[in-house]
Amino acid sequence: MIYTKEQVASFKEQTFAFIEVEEKENTLSITLNRPDKRNAFHQPYLNEVAYALAYAHFNNSIWTVVFKANGAVFCAGADLKAFAGMEVDNEGSTIPAPSEIIIIGNEFKGLHKPCIAQVHGDVYAGGFLLLGGCTHVVAAENAKFGLPEVKRGIWPMQVMASLMPIMNARQMLDLCMRAKVLSAKDALELGIATQVVGLVELESAVELLVNDIKEQSPSAIRLGLQAYEELASVAKEEEHKYLHKMLMKVLSTNDAKEGLLAFREKRKAVWTGE
Repeated sequence: MIYTKEQVASFKEQTFAFIEVEEKENTLSITLNRPDKRNAFHQPYLNEVAYALAYAHFNNSIWTVVFKANGAVFCAGADLKAFAGMEVDNEGSTIPAPSEIIIIGNEFKGLHKPCIAQVHGDVYAGGFLLLGGCTHVVAAENAKFGLPEVKRGIWPMQVMASLMPIMNARQMLDLCMRAKVLSAKDALELGIATQVVGLVELESAVELLVNDIKEQSPSAIRLGLQAYEELASVAKEEEHKYLHKMLMKVLSTNDAKEGLLAFREKRKAVWTGE
C-alpha cells in the first residue's frame, strides 16, 4: 500500500472531500461522493480512496469493504479535464499527500480483504478499475457498463490489467476496441459482475453477501487473498512451498485456534480477525 500504517492511524480525524466513509460492524463502507461530476476521479479523489483502502488493509477489525456511490452514475472513470492538466480544487481534503502517484489497481491488490461493489448505476472507462479490484460486484439490472476511450483517441490501458484475470482475452480486447455498452446481464456473463438483482433489492443483496462472508474466518480470508495475490510472483517450482508456509501462518492465528475449538465443541465460532 502507498499509505503506511502510521499514516492511516489518524484515519478517523481526517476530512474527506470526495468520498464518504463509514465503519460499522466490521465493514468499511466507501461511498463515491462527486455526483455532480458523475463520480469521475482525479488525483485528490484517488488519494482518498487509496487512504481508505490502506486503513482497511492495516485494520484487522475491518473484515469487508463495500463500495457505493451517490448520484445517478456509479463512476464515469477519470475526470479528463483534471488529467489534462486543468487546476483541481482540493476542496478541504486533509488526506496526506502520497509518497508517489496513486495507481489504484495496485492499491486493491494490496487490500487482502473481501471488497464488494454495490453498483446502482452506470460504470464507464476507469470506473472498471474499481470493479476489477473488487472480489464481488453486485449490480442493479438497470446498470450499464462501457469502455468508450477509443472514441476519444484513448485506450483503457490500466483497465486491461484489471479485466484480464476475470475475462476471456478476446472478449476483453473486443470490449476495448468497439466501445460496446454492456447491460448488467452482459456484464454478468463476461464475469465483470458476480450478481445482478433488481434495483430495489440491491442494498439487501449486498447486505446478505457481507453477512455471509462475515460468518467465515476473517483471518483465513485475509491470508488466503494475500496468498492469491502473491502466488503470481512465485516461481512455479516454489508454489507448494510458499502455500505451505501460508497455511502454517493461517494455522497460527487466533481465529484458526478458535475455529478448531468450536468444531470440537460443536458450537459456532466467535471470530476476532486476529
